[in-house]
Amino acid sequence: MALQLTGRTRLRVLLIVAVVIAGLSVLLWARGRRYPPALNVIREAQVSVSETPTPLSTTPASPTPETNPTATPSAAQATSPPQTGGTPPEQSASSGNQESSTALTNSFVGKLKLIIPVVGVRPDQLLDTFSDARSEGRVHDAIDIPAPAGTPVVAAADGEIIKLFQSERGGTTIYQLSTDKKLIFYYAHLQGYAEGLVAGKFVKQGEVIAYVGDTGNAGPGNYHLHFSIAVVSDPKRYWEGTNINPYPILRK
Repeated sequence: MALQLTGRTRLRVLLIVAVVIAGLSVLLWARGRRYPPALNVIREAQVSVSETPTPLSTTPASPTPETNPTATPSAAQATSPPQTGGTPPEQSASSGNQESSTALTNSFVGKLKLIIPVVGVRPDQLLDTFSDARSEGRVHDAIDIPAPAGTPVVAAADGEIIKLFQSERGGTTIYQLSTDKKLIFYYAHLQGYAEGLVAGKFVKQGEVIAYVGDTGNAGPGNYHLHFSIAVVSDPKRYWEGTNINPYPILRK
């Protein structure tokens, strides 16, 4: 009888173990269907890749070259105009060589009808200072017309005022474009502008536009008008061109 009870107890234990094993198998099977091992590996790999920071390049990017008007310009930069409404460079129209400038000047003598741009100055009082030397190896490329401070400066011809500019060399200055848009008249060392003068205004020949002064590098008390004429191929590039001598044109 004892052996029989022991056999029944053993059977009962085996059944319990079998049930437990079966339950664990079902639980593991269900868990495996919900999270397959391969899928878990893929997910872990994706998380690993997405969280891996992208290393920063240790090689500095090549800087974009800037247009610097004070540096030695390239061929393209040398012709770059100033921004609209910005500060133009110092008056830099070049006369080239004297022979070509003289030939170009002669083509305008007797044809370009200008008046002396300083009130009260007669043709016989003009001085030809066009070829005079200036600082930094420059040539004057203009004429100086002495007059008392505050003497009215008038437009030498009809034309549009295209720029009012405060220049280091020229002081208070005016750029005027001729009606045919081929010439720039430049007035410098002014004491001040006439009332109501603004860029874009069209002025008639003889209209008061400014007053004689000594601003810029004229020197204190050296009151005169610096007046130049430049032939330009593009009126939008008014700071470039070939200077011609105003003296023989104004004398006529």
